[in-house]
Amino acid sequence: MLPIRDHNPSGRVPYITYSIIFVNCVIFFSYWGSLNDPKIINNLFTSWGLIPYRLTQGNDPFTLLSSIFLHGGILHLAGNMLFLHIFGDNMEDQMGHFGFLIFYIFCGIGANIIYYFTAPLSPIPLVGASGAIAGVMGGYLLLYPRARVDILFFILVFFKIISLRAWIVLSAWFLLQLANGTVFRSGDSGVAYWAHIGGFAVGSILCLPTFVKLGSFNFWRDSSGHPPNPKADYETVKSAIPNVRKRLAKTKSPWN
Repeated sequence: MLPIRDHNPSGRVPYITYSIIFVNCVIFFSYWGSLNDPKIINNLFTSWGLIPYRLTQGNDPFTLLSSIFLHGGILHLAGNMLFLHIFGDNMEDQMGHFGFLIFYIFCGIGANIIYYFTAPLSPIPLVGASGAIAGVMGGYLLLYPRARVDILFFILVFFKIISLRAWIVLSAWFLLQLANGTVFRSGDSGVAYWAHIGGFAVGSILCLPTFVKLGSFNFWRDSSGHPPNPKADYETVKSAIPNVRKRLAKTKSPWN
């Protein structure tokens, strides 16, 4: 199940969201051609990624921030930027440009700190914006629990787009991270589940001042958990590909 869009248009241009996406892409593609060179990538990730063991020794505290701008592959980058694009614009709309930037950075740092406490002696570099984006998702759940999110549901060759409430999508995502985080020790699965869990929790907490400013539970009551802007409707565009009948009239084959 992959979220592809929400029905929650923002009231202003999300310059910070776009800028974060742009910066992440520029950084990634600056070393993309070296992904198959272990020496270069190891030097890059050990220098700028978060290595808990080094942090335990009092070294490289700046990697709590720098690591959230590195990604291990194109799918890693694409997935994170898709989630940020879906949920980030509405958070920026409510928090303001500068407020959202500070929120995003602190979500990323907070997620990394929580991950660090789950594996303080790990020598494996942690990279990725997932923790920061999980914080954005946690804040989104607090503000817009009843917003509609379109999900691409697929099993093997079966694909279907379904629309669900944000509280269903984001709660299911968080519970999945929590389940995996309790099954796998940090780093064993190759996915930093506790950074996701921590980021989601930190984002929910850091979003509380915005929630209170909007009216707290009165905001929920007045909006019924729906977005303040008119809901976006997505219509299916008719395909230009002609229909082909399932059964064709029998014709003599040139090979018979």
